[in-house]
Amino acid sequence: MTSQNPPAEYRPELDPIEESRMGLLDHLAELRMRLIRVVVALLVGTLISLLFAERILQFITEPVGKTLIAIGPTDTIVVFFKVSFAAGAVIAMPIVVYQLVAFIAPGLYPHEKRALFLLLPGVMLLFFAGAAFANYVMLPVAVGFLQTFLGTVISQEWTIDRYVTFFTRIVFWIGVAFETPLVIAFLARIGIVSGPKLLGYWRQAIVVISILAAIITPTVDPVNMAIVMVPLIVLYFLGVGLAYLLYRPREPRDFSAEDFGLGDS
Repeated sequence: MTSQNPPAEYRPELDPIEESRMGLLDHLAELRMRLIRVVVALLVGTLISLLFAERILQFITEPVGKTLIAIGPTDTIVVFFKVSFAAGAVIAMPIVVYQLVAFIAPGLYPHEKRALFLLLPGVMLLFFAGAAFANYVMLPVAVGFLQTFLGTVISQEWTIDRYVTFFTRIVFWIGVAFETPLVIAFLARIGIVSGPKLLGYWRQAIVVISILAAIITPTVDPVNMAIVMVPLIVLYFLGVGLAYLLYRPREPRDFSAEDFGLGDS
């Protein structure tokens, strides 16, 4: 019985059955360790943010142009901790993302690991770029529209709790949406998607982007929806371009039983 041996760097040194049995417990232990690190990072970030919660509130409510109200006796305390946790999550994000990447990295080829770790700075950069776009471009337009909509017959008094929820939802999802080029680039690098294939699905991509924009957009007017759609479409085609440049066929992992020492003796 003959078979093509896999590259040396992909050949396991242990019996695959024993390795699988050991690996399950090892993975669970590693998952527990990384979750603890994530929780600690979030806790530290939240504690730091508690010192600046009032300034953060002043910053995120600036587009409204007036003081927001609280209608419950505990609303201000809830908002205080909600803002602190959200800001703490931003502070802890580099650690959270790294722990996630480090957990899934052992299941990748060496070149895939390198590509994933090289993308980490870009992940943070694009998320913050998306958050800045949402805060400085999208939200002022959306808030202005919402404040004037039916303004002649309805007096609007917004609560701080609902506005903070509204703000964090928009900023978070726009930040995540800005990760699209890097996600596509990584998938292309490991051979899952290619530039021609993605380009062939551009119509379907625009439909999906339209649906996502409708979900993310806080208003029903076409102006705000277009503000979300146009950058997402640009980001998609930027990802397609990166896929053309970075695509690499995925190497097979179908090794024979003999390669693992399980063949007939």
